[in-house]
Amino acid sequence: MIELSANEWLGLLTHLKKWVSNLRRAGKQRKLESKSALRDVIKAVRKTTVYARSLKQDNKASLKQESELSLLWTELSFKLDDLDLAKLAKRCHITGIYWSDPSQLDNDFLDKAEVGLADIERLAKLNLQELN
Repeated sequence: MIELSANEWLGLLTHLKKWVSNLRRAGKQRKLESKSALRDVIKAVRKTTVYARSLKQDNKASLKQESELSLLWTELSFKLDDLDLAKLAKRCHITGIYWSDPSQLDNDFLDKAEVGLADIERLAKLNLQELN
């Protein structure tokens, strides 16, 4: 067994205290980042819902809007993936693909992937509840 001097014990305890403090701070930061990303998902759902409503009313697609939605959903998928929110990240990724070119995905796949806006919002809200 190795014997430690009082100074060595003090140094070890100081290091341990700093490590625990940094770990707590990192946990809080990750929680805040997760909350922010999940709230961004809900905002993206709202933005997409408004665009879908305008499509129904005007029957005019906007490639500019669809490009923005594709990038928005894709960026969200990256952010969520970085935070280990894989299930929601995958759905956002698929939604990004859909808005870039809907013909890439068939309706059966979309139904099974549960990428409806209501499904995505529900999952984001469930994840938010778990964080609170």
